[in-house]
Amino acid sequence: MKLTVNGTAHEVDVEPETPLLFVLRDTLGLTGTKYGCGVAMCGACTVLVDGQATRSCQFPVDAVGDSEIATIEAIEADPVGAKVVEAWVGIEVPQCGYCQSGQVMAATALLKETPAPTDEDIAAAMTNLCRCGTYNAVADAIRKAAA
Repeated sequence: MKLTVNGTAHEVDVEPETPLLFVLRDTLGLTGTKYGCGVAMCGACTVLVDGQATRSCQFPVDAVGDSEIATIEAIEADPVGAKVVEAWVGIEVPQCGYCQSGQVMAATALLKETPAPTDEDIAAAMTNLCRCGTYNAVADAIRKAAA
């Protein structure tokens, strides 16, 4: 199976129903995308598939097709992703950091689709869970990246 991840073509020998998360982490060694709940609820595994925030723990690799996959390892190569990371660092959003790669990916997808989001847009798009409760800082960083 062929995949394009972070602009690089890869050929992987995996079962078609293998979740994309495990292909990224175990086959390609891209461990920035985290396993959280395993049922696509928490968002720790969020990556971009053709620019859309996608929960990779429940996304079978055979559903990728010709889509471009972006992970946290290369998000700063995207101008919007770079602004998000800069805002994240500037505001010091992470606490434990476990959910943050998924949060950054979801925020990047939001800002690519809605460059000037309202508070309602942010609340609707940012459904990733954070055990440390950094939700206000996440929203602040999104506003800063959008400015």
